[in-house]
Amino acid sequence: MSATQKVQQHPAFIQAQNKANYYINQLDKELTKYPVLNTFEQRTQVPKSYLTIGAVILLTLFHFVNPLAAPVSNLVGWGLPAYLSFKALETPSHQDDIQWLTYWVVFGFFNFLESIALRMVLYYVPWYFAFKTTFILWLQLPAFRGAQSTYLTILKPVLSNISGSSHAVAPTDTVTAEGLRDRVNTATSE
Repeated sequence: MSATQKVQQHPAFIQAQNKANYYINQLDKELTKYPVLNTFEQRTQVPKSYLTIGAVILLTLFHFVNPLAAPVSNLVGWGLPAYLSFKALETPSHQDDIQWLTYWVVFGFFNFLESIALRMVLYYVPWYFAFKTTFILWLQLPAFRGAQSTYLTILKPVLSNISGSSHAVAPTDTVTAEGLRDRVNTATSE
């Protein structure tokens, strides 16, 4: 019996392999919710869990190659939110519009602050882009609602103080495209 076969038959190896298979199956069940991944799996015969794990490993490796860390971090902050924002514009519900408008306000404010102090931050925080990517994912993911909590706790009070009012910066009523067009036409004709 070869050394490889001895390792593969060891109880600790078998237990680790069973645990890994369990977690991969759980991930696969969770990823079944996304039609894009299901279509990818059908066309390529590559399991969607392997694609997801591979993408996470690839993004992690890009963070270790420092020149690619900033573009990858910005791609994570722009790619999926842009796609979901376009989808949100096409849905009749306004809840997803609020989610992505809030995200873009917070993301834009964060990028503005970053552009001012990036050199100083990079000097003091060695894994800055890994932290930034984690923060961006926290802002994006609906389970955390990071963008909304950041807006409500940080940006809204600041913007309210600047504008001199204590009410919301943007109107909260729902307006149809026709209603908005009528308001614009009325305002321009006066």
